[in-house]
Amino acid sequence: MNSRVAHERTTTAFTLSGYTVVKELGIVRGIIVRSRSIFGNIGAAFQTLVGGNITLYTELCEKTREDAYEMMMMHAAQLGANAVIGVRYDATEVMQGVTEVLCYGTAVIVEQI
Repeated sequence: MNSRVAHERTTTAFTLSGYTVVKELGIVRGIIVRSRSIFGNIGAAFQTLVGGNITLYTELCEKTREDAYEMMMMHAAQLGANAVIGVRYDATEVMQGVTEVLCYGTAVIVEQI
């Protein structure tokens, strides 16, 4: 079993250039549920006064997506995959200030052509 799926072997496409899929192992996912802290909300409120990119929220969103992606990659490795195809993200507000971020794809075993 692989301990890690290489980042280069993940794609939003359903094929991986230079490889052929020899086995599909099923759907893999990583789910993170995060809330904004009161301090983060206050800091972001000050940033909105100036306008432009609200970096506190940008950083929170990026970190949450990264964590969901890493969880998906660990799930794929647990199944014995060496690649993940059809990678997608989805986000849902569970309640006000609490958001679920889901990263999912199809775990596969590929061989180089």
